[in-house]
Amino acid sequence: MLKNHFQLLKQSCNQLKHVVSVRTQAQNTTNQKWDLFSAVCLERKPVVTPALTEIEKEYKQYLKDLEFELSVKSNFELRHEADVKHLAVLKEGGEIDDTEVNLKQTAQDLKDLWNAEAAEFKPADKITDADKKNDLKSLNRKLDKHLIFVVNQKLGDKKLYMLPQGLRQDGETLRQVAERVLKETIGSELKTQIYSNAPCGFYKYKYPANIQQERNVVGAKIFIYFARYLKGQPSLKGIDYKWLDRTELDKTLPPQYKSSVQQFLIDE
Repeated sequence: MLKNHFQLLKQSCNQLKHVVSVRTQAQNTTNQKWDLFSAVCLERKPVVTPALTEIEKEYKQYLKDLEFELSVKSNFELRHEADVKHLAVLKEGGEIDDTEVNLKQTAQDLKDLWNAEAAEFKPADKITDADKKNDLKSLNRKLDKHLIFVVNQKLGDKKLYMLPQGLRQDGETLRQVAERVLKETIGSELKTQIYSNAPCGFYKYKYPANIQQERNVVGAKIFIYFARYLKGQPSLKGIDYKWLDRTELDKTLPPQYKSSVQQFLIDE
């Protein structure tokens, strides 16, 4: 019986040690200091309609066929049928009341005129000069794609293309930091809109051990806000930047950082 008491006492001591250890770890985690950053994912929406996928083409044709089957004749089609009947009567030597039809310009004449105008119309090329030159700094490229703005930033001893970001100062909200980052990076000539006061993405990383000891900071926590380009041209001088589509973005961003960004971007 005494042996059982000792075993119970030993188990209680082990449980108490575990609780103390967990509380100590929780306190250490709470006391850890992190640098807080706000980053902005600035997106330019497509300017022209993207090419249809195969399933979209099939669905479009299905709707076109369905509409044709269920539709009734339009006024233009009824006018054309009436013109054909009146012309047939005239060829047979009959007479037609001028109040019934005006044969100066028939429906077929209008159709021929419209076809001629359509043949002369030449749509603008989707491939721009910026595409031909592969100018990654131009907004006038990849008009049928979503473009994301990235800048070349120095992190430690490396230079990486990332979303523009800035360190939070005392008294600032994360949204205010995001607004400041945009203004400092692209200036005031480019009109943008940040969506929501809450971030849409998150990423964190730890500093090297020597920096942690020197600054008493564990690492950086980056809160990513989503913004849309509205109009204007950026006045960027001395900044290495690019406007990238999803494929180019996938090849440019650091792997772990890219995974965090892709979580809130909708696939094209």
